[in-house]
Amino acid sequence: MEDEETATKRCLKGLCPNLKARYQLSKKAETQVKALVECREEAGRLDRISYLTYPDKIWLKSHKGYEAFGSRLSTLKCIQNALTDVNVSIVGVYGMGGVGKTTLAKEIVRQALADKLFDQIAFSEVSETVDIKKIQRDIAEDLGLAWHEETESRTASRLYEQLKNEKKILVVLDNIWKHLDLETVGIPFGDDYRGCKLLLTARDRNVLLDMDSKHNFFIDNLNEEEAWRLFKTMAGDYVENRQLKSTATDVAKGCGGLPIALATTARAMRDKTVHEWKNALRELQTPSVMNFEGLPADTYSRIELSFKYLKGEQLKKIFLLCSLIGNSIFTSDLFKYSMGLGILQGVKKMEDARNQLYALAYKLKDACLLLEGGSNEQFSMHDVVRDVGISIACRDQHVFLAKNEDVLELPDKEALENCFAISITGCRIQELPQGLECLQLEFLYVSPKDSYLQINIPENFFAGMRKLRVVDFTGMQLYCLPSSIDLLVNLQTLCLDQCMLGDIAIIGRLKNLEILSFLKSDIVQLPEELRELTKLRLLDLSNCLRLKVIAPNVLSSLTRLEELYMKNCFIEWEVESPNSGRCTASLVELLQLPRLTTLEIDVKNDSILPEGFFAKKLERFKISIGDESFKPPVLANEWFRSRRLLISNPSSLRTIKLKLSSKPICSKKMQGIQNAEYLCLDKLQGVNNVLFDMDTEGFLQLKHLHVQNNPEFSCVVDSTERVSRDAFPLLESLTLYNLINMERVCTDPLKVESFCELKTIKVGKCDELSNIFLLSSTSCLPRLERIAVFDCDKIEEVFAIGGEPDVDNYNTMEKTEFAALKCLHLRKLPKLESFCSEVKRPNTQESQEELTAITCSNEISLLEEDKLDTSTPLFKEKVSNYNETKAFVFLSQFILSCILI
Repeated sequence: MEDEETATKRCLKGLCPNLKARYQLSKKAETQVKALVECREEAGRLDRISYLTYPDKIWLKSHKGYEAFGSRLSTLKCIQNALTDVNVSIVGVYGMGGVGKTTLAKEIVRQALADKLFDQIAFSEVSETVDIKKIQRDIAEDLGLAWHEETESRTASRLYEQLKNEKKILVVLDNIWKHLDLETVGIPFGDDYRGCKLLLTARDRNVLLDMDSKHNFFIDNLNEEEAWRLFKTMAGDYVENRQLKSTATDVAKGCGGLPIALATTARAMRDKTVHEWKNALRELQTPSVMNFEGLPADTYSRIELSFKYLKGEQLKKIFLLCSLIGNSIFTSDLFKYSMGLGILQGVKKMEDARNQLYALAYKLKDACLLLEGGSNEQFSMHDVVRDVGISIACRDQHVFLAKNEDVLELPDKEALENCFAISITGCRIQELPQGLECLQLEFLYVSPKDSYLQINIPENFFAGMRKLRVVDFTGMQLYCLPSSIDLLVNLQTLCLDQCMLGDIAIIGRLKNLEILSFLKSDIVQLPEELRELTKLRLLDLSNCLRLKVIAPNVLSSLTRLEELYMKNCFIEWEVESPNSGRCTASLVELLQLPRLTTLEIDVKNDSILPEGFFAKKLERFKISIGDESFKPPVLANEWFRSRRLLISNPSSLRTIKLKLSSKPICSKKMQGIQNAEYLCLDKLQGVNNVLFDMDTEGFLQLKHLHVQNNPEFSCVVDSTERVSRDAFPLLESLTLYNLINMERVCTDPLKVESFCELKTIKVGKCDELSNIFLLSSTSCLPRLERIAVFDCDKIEEVFAIGGEPDVDNYNTMEKTEFAALKCLHLRKLPKLESFCSEVKRPNTQESQEELTAITCSNEISLLEEDKLDTSTPLFKEKVSNYNETKAFVFLSQFILSCILI
């Protein structure tokens, strides 16, 4: 009911619930349910009542990486026809590794979305190691379903019911290596449900046949002309050089038309000398032997060539480490391992090391050895490239990998003695072996198949591994760690992620430990012994949902700590008071860490926030303060339907979310807040306007501002109080919701220099607002792309023009150009008369026409149920010459939609 205060109100000094208030809410709810039932009957069928939103996958936003080769256009068209055929349920695509199956599948998804062929599309990479829960999670997120950690069968039932409710849905399962039971995942298919289409990609056609796919399309290598075009694109036009072209052409031919080999080889040879090109051709003509099934030796040698031409050992080590991690690589894991192994050299601060790692990763991406991941925090690696990387690591670094084995078989004693890294994933393990002599071992990763089983670790397990620098036990039950762990004097990184942990006090003996991670682990209390880790530089407690207590002075003892991650970790912080004997940690301890540069934290009780908390100079932060985690409003469905209105993933931005409901805001506590790039304000008492109450400088670094549920809020910028410099010069998105007393966003006309980077405006339930901006010039808001306005009772126009009169030319006909505007959503604006109108100016001649012009493109839509008087055009006479015909067509359609409504 959007009325939390009434719903939680109690009586008799909080001892009893307020029965009267609850009864009234119950009656109100009953009325709402009846209205909903009537609405459902009128509509016939409502597919969905509410929508969850997830950021678009990065690859959906761009065609980068896809080349429209003529030899594949017919195949693409045939696949699209098969997917739209009502008699076809499953379509398969097959071809050798690296031929471009995934790239083609993603392009099909992009075109299907553009052509609106399906109501919903879900995409998941299956890979060689099948993870049913991952597949289910991918599909659930793409459908906008809340993900719960349940059993596979329970999740499968939920997915099955949801997929059957969709009229037309496409599920893409990429990179299938063996038969996958669709019922286990929860995917209806065939005669069971014709509305669900499946697109499968695999290397082997027999796998598709096992999946009952009868319409399968082979993706062949590129022909010679297409191969040369791709090769030249990746290597650069300089390969057309007369001295080089003959050799370059032979190198390209040697790649056999395989896109992955062409891309990696071309990138490796970019800007190389003629002699290096000739040497590369010689190496390609004598390929190495490859032990991985399904990958030809010549393909292996071409990718290995890219590895050989990587500049510097540092870059090569990062590549090999990525190949050990998996197809999906979280940069946080890569950073922890790289720091622990000492790969990142020549930097003193963690932040500098992190920047160095990103620079190296992007070099690998430029070399086509890494790909974009599913988010800004991930990279991915093509499985063919990863196979080559694993082969090189096993050969040159004595790496041992075991995965998906029912019985773990370790190499012989001599091989173990020379082993540099051991990775064991998805294997059935009941106990780790005793007496292992791994004298050269520096990297140990263990993640068993059955995380619910307790694994026995012998007390002397680490005795023969004294060179270990990185240990990662993921998804294990560790009620105690073996005593031999204190022999690891070289240990730099210890990760106990997603583990069930008991007594871990022994970690305090690891005096040289620099990185400690308990990400998503089941830990209740951080032991006092950890205060001995005086060399610790990074502590990750993210998503430790059961962690409540941290002993006092543990955090403040970590004087070298640079990065602290505590998101979704709700500690019971002590309230600082004189002469109080504290039993838990205090937030003041964080202010006592001299080297802290990165902080991610959620604090429920805003009253314990110490003064100067935001004043501490941090380079990266995500801070949420308030009695509840900040939640965006449950807005009208149109905002959720249009994913184009969502801002970009703010994962890398300096973020502050405030919901301070206990008492009026204290200016001393807010000191330093101006460094935020993403600011969310909810129910703040004592704040009348953002600019002068929170930052008099104009929020020079802010990129996204979200303000909601603030009844005292009157404006964003109030220049009548003080003269300020240009406000919000970098702001990209502005969201204002349920600000019932806000009459203006800015008290004075908007200057050209203010809000000059603004791209998205979203305004809802601002009842006193008559327009969003009063513009001082027609050249304001030059980058504005998206506008959504709804439920604003007094909005008369979206924008108004006002300012000083033009003394030189009173009769100049002005025109407003919003040339970047792509999307306009208007709903429930009963007093709306025009999109943009001119405010009467002093000394302006009566004959001067009202400013009414707009230039826009792409999409303008008015949602149903709006009551707009179409006798007066929303967009009046003056239309800019920019793309005038196209604008006229769109505006005519827009007015027609109003009439139809």
